[in-house]
Amino acid sequence: MKSFAQKIKRFLKSEDGPTAVEYAVMLSLIIVVCITAVTSIGKKAATTFTNVANQLGTSS
Repeated sequence: MKSFAQKIKRFLKSEDGPTAVEYAVMLSLIIVVCITAVTSIGKKAATTFTNVANQLGTSS
């Protein structure tokens, strides 16, 4: 039982777990920002191409 208590103490003092969680949270936030940016750019690019195609179609 004494070694179990020592393992618990060592686990609570260890900073590897919280560091891994912080990295996981940062990574998830970066992924969300990237997906949002790509989606926004994609929609704006599609709108621009549609406008250009419409203008080319009416000018002929």
